[in-house]
Amino acid sequence: MSTATYTVTGMTCGHCVSSVKEEVGQIAGVTGVDVDLETGRVTVTSDAPIDEAAVKDAVEEAGYELKP
Repeated sequence: MSTATYTVTGMTCGHCVSSVKEEVGQIAGVTGVDVDLETGRVTVTSDAPIDEAAVKDAVEEAGYELKP
């Protein structure tokens, strides 16, 4: 099992959190997504390490930005 934490910018409400969870949760191998609206932290749990580019693409698809 692998866990990685990212920071997402632009989220302002519960709908934002849901959008990010839904998009990131669709990445193959992801078993859990925890989003903290206050800090912008997104913790992704997966069967194996997930490519950061896939997370970035999913976050952008939801309409937000992955902070470097």
